[in-house]
Amino acid sequence: MADRVGLSANTVSRALSGKDQVSEATREMIVAEARRLGYVPNSHARSLVSGTTMVLALVITNPSNPFYAALISAVERQCRLAGYSVLLLVTEENEDNEERAVQQLLRFGVDGVLAVPIQQRPGAWAELTAAGLPVVLLSRDIPELGFDFVGTDVEQAVSDAVARVAGPDPGPAWLFEEDLEISTVAARIAGFRRALGGDSLVLKVPGHRTRDAALPWRPDDAYRLAAGLITREHHPELVVTGNDYFALGVYKAIRECGLTVGGDVRVVGYGDHPFAAYLEPGLTTIRLPADDVGTAGVDLLLRRIAEPDRPRETVLLSATLVARDSARVPA
Repeated sequence: MADRVGLSANTVSRALSGKDQVSEATREMIVAEARRLGYVPNSHARSLVSGTTMVLALVITNPSNPFYAALISAVERQCRLAGYSVLLLVTEENEDNEERAVQQLLRFGVDGVLAVPIQQRPGAWAELTAAGLPVVLLSRDIPELGFDFVGTDVEQAVSDAVARVAGPDPGPAWLFEEDLEISTVAARIAGFRRALGGDSLVLKVPGHRTRDAALPWRPDDAYRLAAGLITREHHPELVVTGNDYFALGVYKAIRECGLTVGGDVRVVGYGDHPFAAYLEPGLTTIRLPADDVGTAGVDLLLRRIAEPDRPRETVLLSATLVARDSARVPA
């Protein structure tokens, strides 16, 4: 390749790897010749020389969750801008899958890991620390492991949203929450209770998680629970749901009782999934900063790779209340 363009091997290498000290005209000429010859750089050989793979891993729990779909896109985009590729692993909220993912990461030899942990067996992630592999946790934290963390201030977001919608005289309020022992669920419950105090009820919606798959939320799970509790004579004035899918089921249960959504019962969702604006009435919901979590996570991981002895860093991002007609927000 170097002989073809009449330049040194070092100049060709710098041009193809995107490094400085090569003029743009020279780089374009080398890249054009490489394409003509069908040349593909040997990344394995390069990693042996440089000691890096230029690959970051992203471990998520459930790709059917729209939040994680947006997170994947943000992480991939930010990694691409930094010259890295992304290895994606999915655990499906299964502890055995998570432990297998950790072992795979140790074998693959990636440069760093972004992970949404299940939080049931935190010891599995400690193996990465022992191997000297930098880790940044996303969305769910495990503070005792000392990893950097990027997430959303869920408790504050829910507390602020519920307080704004409920106003000074909230009346009875119910939270339909996912039946899962994770920190984001606990934070939503804490924020709900902080905003409302005593006259509030937390209802756990049975899920359909299996050992093989973390199935997406199902509106009928929330519907069955709500339909068995809500009547025209006995109903909350405010319903908060742990995700927008549960709100679909709650809408149906409210209407079947002859009640109105946004009038008799105000409804607030969580996630601002694509359908939320198209419901009738439009769903007031909490929009999560998935794109910012992914971008900040990659940036923080790259800083950790460059400076492994830096103090632990925690980044908490704010969510946004999107007001629609299911629960009007006072000005």
